[in-house]
Amino acid sequence: MTKKTEQKNTAVSRPPVVAVMGHIDHGKTTLLDYIRKASVAEKEAGGITQHVSAYEVLHKTSEGVTKPITFIDTPGHEAFAGVRSRGARVADIAILIVSGEDGVKPQTLEALKFIKESKLPFIVAISKMDKPSANVERVKQSLLEHEIYIEGYGGEIPCVPISAVTGAGVSDLLDMILLVADVENIQSSPEKPAEGIILEVSRSKESGVTATLIVKDGTLKKGMAVVAGQAISILRMMDNFLGKKIETAPAGTPVSITGWNEAPKTGDAFTSFPTKKDAEKYLENLETPAKQTASGHTKKEERVIVPIVIKADVSGTLEAIESELAKLATDKILPKVIVAGTGDLNESDLKILSRNPDALVFGFNVKIDSAAKSVADRDGVTIELFTVIYKLIERMQEVLATRTPKIEAAEIRGKAKIIRLFSVVKDKQIIGGKVIEGSINLGDEFKIMRRGAEIGSGKIRELQQQKVKASEVIKDREFGAMAEAKIEIAPGDVLETFVIVKK
Repeated sequence: MTKKTEQKNTAVSRPPVVAVMGHIDHGKTTLLDYIRKASVAEKEAGGITQHVSAYEVLHKTSEGVTKPITFIDTPGHEAFAGVRSRGARVADIAILIVSGEDGVKPQTLEALKFIKESKLPFIVAISKMDKPSANVERVKQSLLEHEIYIEGYGGEIPCVPISAVTGAGVSDLLDMILLVADVENIQSSPEKPAEGIILEVSRSKESGVTATLIVKDGTLKKGMAVVAGQAISILRMMDNFLGKKIETAPAGTPVSITGWNEAPKTGDAFTSFPTKKDAEKYLENLETPAKQTASGHTKKEERVIVPIVIKADVSGTLEAIESELAKLATDKILPKVIVAGTGDLNESDLKILSRNPDALVFGFNVKIDSAAKSVADRDGVTIELFTVIYKLIERMQEVLATRTPKIEAAEIRGKAKIIRLFSVVKDKQIIGGKVIEGSINLGDEFKIMRRGAEIGSGKIRELQQQKVKASEVIKDREFGAMAEAKIEIAPGDVLETFVIVKK
């Protein structure tokens, strides 16, 4: 009887986890800023949220009941598609922000795609209603045109007009979130060991690896061991989203924990165990993926490889940068990340440059420590730091443009049909013909085409039009020329003149 009681798990309601999604500047961060009564937008470079963050708020409903809600603020810039997708998978409910001024944008539809793929219930929030140009009806019509069927317009998707500046409609939005959560019956079992998702990973000299995570089920307690992938952490220290030390974290709670033996991967699921020994035993029993042996011939890389060293403040941002860099690859050039990590640029990051002197070194929202700066100054290494992701990508595009190899190609400038061959002295031939396309110029190189096939090549050494020396003869005009060619040119042949251009 006791054993049965110990194993019993009682499901209870838990706070919903909400992903705020939408276009880059439609007001997601400003909304969260208003809800939390804290300044987040001011701290974000360029006004763009560039990493996933989680916040817990308490909302007093119209019935006077106070309930918690956990928000995930997902980046809106297209570079963060992977992060936004992960945010949607972590969440229970999504808010699709649509500007009352601009209506539906491409990133709005991209966010909607993630929401639908994750089968998330969602609410449309029409933002910026304090703006004079905001028009609710126009936005609703725009939503309808993009097959987003809100309430009152042929669908059941809740829609709430809001202003994150004045706060108008925000309370209604929070009420709607809790109503949707009740309908979805979002629950957890507090007695179970905690499970959830790693949201963000960062590294610093002071505290080592820190991971931000969301508890989706069970309860996380100080002293437990957390495992994500092959990474493990013993919970000696656990902070809530305000940075305050806490002893327990129920489901729906965002927390940060430190002391990992290695950095877990952003987006990994985590599970927890009562003791370190239990966690280690679990890791030992995990099936190790078999090493794949490459077979067959490896195709030689013919593209120019541009090695890159990149350090970022958090792993989600690092993932987004690597994803964007991969998009810049072409059949001629390949940006290849050879060192990537979180935290400040240090001396060991630059050691790779001894074998890759042409590597680019980028830092995103990080600093350069003194040892790395000394190495860079001594070896003449340029380290470029950025705080806005598209600036980094633009810089990378500039570098790739200068390093992309130019391919020489023959560009046809003119065609002439040979009418008569007057004389041949060794490789000098006197010919007469008519320009049928483009123009023929003195000094042009040409291909000899016979019945559509190239049989040789040569060069125009002298050129005349109506027995007068000429530098150019245009289409439909006859000419005489002294051509230099090893193959004898015959009447009926076509000379194709060309220039070599680099592309």
